[in-house]
Formats: sequence, structure tokens, C-alpha cells
Amino acid sequence: MLALESPFWSKLRHAYGAATDIPALLSQLTSYPSEASYQDEPWFTLWSSLCHQGDIYSASFAAVPHIVQALAANVSRASVSYFLLPASIEVARASTNAVVPPSLSVAYFAALAQVPALSGAAARPEWEDSLCTSALAATAAATGNHQTARLLLETEQSDIPAVINWLQSR
Repeated sequence: MLALESPFWSKLRHAYGAATDIPALLSQLTSYPSEASYQDEPWFTLWSSLCHQGDIYSASFAAVPHIVQALAANVSRASVSYFLLPASIEVARASTNAVVPPSLSVAYFAALAQVPALSGAAARPEWEDSLCTSALAATAAATGNHQTARLLLETEQSDIPAVINWLQSR
């Protein structure tokens, strides 16, 4: 995993240029309590920088291991973005055939391999729908089931009854 102090972050790119701001944002995740809104920081800036309108960047691949590590350090703090951002990055990677830079690929794929177990460890009976769906999407993406992950990522909770009705009417 690329150290947060590494000067290599300046060589990585995100939606707005050099990724020198990403390590400070990622370091906030270790003490971040929970996200109440998509506008909460550091998630808002991480999302807009690393998975901007479905586009991903070299810094996206370097960030995923840190996101997964922060989740693994305390799965009880699991929130939507801990699962949804890595899932979205991986689905975008697969759908565009993006190549993970060789210096980042081992850590990136090792982090994804941890996601299914973390989803299970974080699961609670009282999970809200969006958290359950994001954990399922992350598990699907991490295990190479990119179409399933994409379906979960793109289906609104309010559309699920219509999707079920459509499936039953086929």
C-alpha cells in the first residue's frame, strides 16, 4: 500500500490534478465517526476527486487500500461510502478496462479481496437498505461480479419493487 507520506502521490492524478491532497483526506478516515450525508467530508471530496461522474484515476487505485484498511480497523463504523466508493471504482475499472498501475495493483487487488469478509463482519440486523446494498455491491465488485455490482449500484431502492415485478412477469 502506498504510504500516505509518500512523495509518489504528487505523480498520481485525480479529477482535479495532482493527488497531493488525497493522503490528508484518507488519514481522516481513521477517526471519522460516520457519514450522515453525501456532503460530509472527507467523503464528499474523496468521491468528487476519485470517482468523478464515473471517471477514475491513478489516485483512485492508490486510495482503495486505505479506505479498506480504515474500515477493517473498525467495522462497526461502516457507512455507505466505505463500501460504495471502492465498489464504484472497481466497476468503473472493469467497465472501461482501465489498467491499474503496476506499482499499485498488488495493494489494490489485495484490498478488494478483503471486502467480502468486511461486509460480513460489518453486517447488522438493523442495517438500513442503502448500507446493505452498498456492502452487497462492494462484495460483488470485489469478487469479479461486475454486472451484479453495477445493477446494485444503479438501482434505486424505490425501483426495486418494479424490478421484481418485471422479473416475475417475464
